[in-house]
Amino acid sequence: MSIRAVVWDVDDTLFDYTGADRAGMRLHLTAEGLLDGYESVEQAIVRWREITDIQWARFSAGEVDFQGQRRDRVRAFLGEQLSDAEADAWFQRYVDHYETVWELFPDVLPALDALAASHRHAVLSNSSIQVQDRKLRSLGVHDRFEAILCAAELGVSKPEAAAFLAACDALDLAPREVAYVGDHPEIDGRGAADAGLLSVWINRDGGYAGIDAPVGPHRIATLAELPALLGADTRFGAPSTFG
Repeated sequence: MSIRAVVWDVDDTLFDYTGADRAGMRLHLTAEGLLDGYESVEQAIVRWREITDIQWARFSAGEVDFQGQRRDRVRAFLGEQLSDAEADAWFQRYVDHYETVWELFPDVLPALDALAASHRHAVLSNSSIQVQDRKLRSLGVHDRFEAILCAAELGVSKPEAAAFLAACDALDLAPREVAYVGDHPEIDGRGAADAGLLSVWINRDGGYAGIDAPVGPHRIATLAELPALLGADTRFGAPSTFG
């Protein structure tokens, strides 16, 4: 059976989250006068990302809600016991800087255009619908997707199979009829493959070169490779020239 729909991750797949997060935090730390405690801006940004990864893991495990992980990121980064209102205000000032540097990867619109007539499209993200709906609207691609599902509202996160199956249910398609495209080899790549979808792992910068590629996902370096992959025999388990 051929692939009839593509479900997309958002951050670092469609949207350059890492680039925007770093640039936005650089602007924010400068405005907040917080750079004196670090040897460099890069050191501060690395610390922010480490804390973000820890708190996202807690959110994914159900230990804290979406807003709670944001507040805890701020408290851990500043080393202060801020009130909820104070943490929310600090995070919002960061978001204001972060949003000024939002952009899609340059290969996104050509890929969406190439697949517009042949495949249906949806989003599955480990974020919240409030965040991703606004982001996709700001980036001008919201109307490209007939369904947008996020972990905060689903109550289940990738790589759990239930998250991927919820996206298939939203499209009223079987997993074998759906491709999932994401940037993380385990959360997206292995997760989608284990759930029975055609899993496509995009690794643009070779950032996971030090680990073994998970079994199951097709690996691509650019979305320009995706139309050809989906236009071939794309049944799960079919041979792939993409690695």
